[in-house]
Order: sequence, then structure tokens, then C-alpha cells
Amino acid sequence: MSRAVLTLRSSADRAKAVDWIGKAPVGTRIEFRAAKRSVPQNDRMWAMLTDISQQLAWHGQKLRADDWKLVLLAGLKRELRIVPNIDGNGFVNLSQSSSDLSKAEMSEFIELIFAFGAQHGVKFQDDAEEAA
Repeated sequence: MSRAVLTLRSSADRAKAVDWIGKAPVGTRIEFRAAKRSVPQNDRMWAMLTDISQQLAWHGQKLRADDWKLVLLAGLKRELRIVPNIDGNGFVNLSQSSSDLSKAEMSEFIELIFAFGAQHGVKFQDDAEEAA
């Protein structure tokens, strides 16, 4: 087995992991990661980014929801890596993807989106639905 991923959901999954570790050759890398973001978190993130994209211009430009995701991900103060593109006329952002965020990191990101939106007068749909 060259690569495998196992999500721990039960004692049987834990037993399988122990078995794999016992059979793994010396030099095998094992990585433990927190649970990834949830589907409801992902849905909320995109709803909020869409609200921002429809209501706010950034430095005179209307940005798409996926553009806002990149702008706001940079606000998490994680490693920022940017390199010139292959034509030399722009840049490529190599920073972390939102799909790599853990549940806790995604909660932090959603709070950052909410705070940014509130600071700029964005009315979020979820807030309007809760008020109704």
C-alpha cells in the first residue's frame, strides 16, 4: 500500500489503523489531521461570500465569491506564498486552500468573514432569515 487515508469513526476504524501501523515498513510516514470542515460550514462560507460579492466593491472592483474567498483566506494570517505566473505579467497565490481547513479553522474563517462583512455593512442572508 503506497497511500491510504482512514477517518476514525469507530473502534473498528481504530483497530484497522493499529493493524496498518503494525504492518507498515520502517520509514513509512504517518500523519494525523483534525477533522475537515463540514458540509454545513462549507455551505455557510459560500453563502456569506456570495452576499459580500453582491454587496461590496473592493478598491473599485466587483469581485466574485471565489475571489473574495482568496482575499479573506489571506486574512487568516497563515503563510502567504505568491510567485510570478509563467508569462511574467501577474502572480499566482500558492497559499492554503479552504478545502484543507479543519472544522475549527473553518469556524475561525467564517467568523472572520462575518466580522469583515459587518465592518463593511454587508447584510447576510442567514441573518435576514433569522430575523423573519
